[in-house]
Amino acid sequence: MMEEGPPNSSQDQQGWFAARNGSAGSLDLESVVQPLALNPWDVILCISGTIISCENAIVVVVIFYTPAFRAPMFLLIGSLATADLLAGLGLILHFAFVYFIPSEAVSLLTVGLLVTSFTASVSSLLTITIDRYLSLYNALTYYSERTVTRTYIMLILTWGASICYGLLPIMGWNCLKEPSTCSIVKPLTKNHLIILSVSFFMVFAVMLQLYVQICKIVCRHAHQIAVQRHFLASSHYVTTRKGIATLAVILGTFASCWLPFAIYCLLGDYSYPALYTYVTLLPATYNSMINPVIYAFRNQEIQKVLWTVCCGCFSSTMPFRSRSPSDV
Repeated sequence: MMEEGPPNSSQDQQGWFAARNGSAGSLDLESVVQPLALNPWDVILCISGTIISCENAIVVVVIFYTPAFRAPMFLLIGSLATADLLAGLGLILHFAFVYFIPSEAVSLLTVGLLVTSFTASVSSLLTITIDRYLSLYNALTYYSERTVTRTYIMLILTWGASICYGLLPIMGWNCLKEPSTCSIVKPLTKNHLIILSVSFFMVFAVMLQLYVQICKIVCRHAHQIAVQRHFLASSHYVTTRKGIATLAVILGTFASCWLPFAIYCLLGDYSYPALYTYVTLLPATYNSMINPVIYAFRNQEIQKVLWTVCCGCFSSTMPFRSRSPSDV
């Protein structure tokens, strides 16, 4: 039998949350043994997971089966797509285990998968930002063996840290035996969720700083090109504005999806209404749904492969023009 929920939770709680149907409590990611009534929020999360999985599976397959996509830029996009694919699968598996195969042990495994995948997704966004910045800052030396080595190091650090975060609840750092230590996401402890939130804010701060530097470099390059080629000031303004607008969309999407949940993780308590957790968590999952559109489907080389596959004449060795990450 599983441990009792937090003091303020009711005995007839159903679904993922320790507070279902509007009662107070934390997001309950541990499975319940008794039959459960279907929670609409859980269905929405499962549908989101299905869409996320389908989108990112396409990106992973295209990058994996296309030898031309072995440049550092595509490795990082592949890492992001893999993380988001695992996140989508985690949402689907958790729904299945909670409602059809309730088990504490399996529940902890799926929680660990979700923590690992979402952490890897956010970290992969940071590595892509770093790669874009270095492709502009060190444009002359970007295409070198040093860049490939640096990419593999970033990937190892990204997935190593993410797996460590995901293993914590599985290895025993959970609130199953001490409900008073629960966070808004049960069975994660409050301290665990605080660490994840602080890590997110650190990643967001670094990304914000890097994108500010990227904007400065883009403006400077656009001005230099305009002067050398005697472009009109209006042309220079349009080019610069377009580049800054693209960066603003990228960073704004990331912030709007993750900031509400990260802030609520710091301020919320397990006794708060579960609805608050659903409302802030759902947009965070949408980030994994939007990432393929921003980072993969906008890429012209990936578009070429997708159009070729749709036409039924796929060739994994088709030539591509090498592009800088700053062009993506």
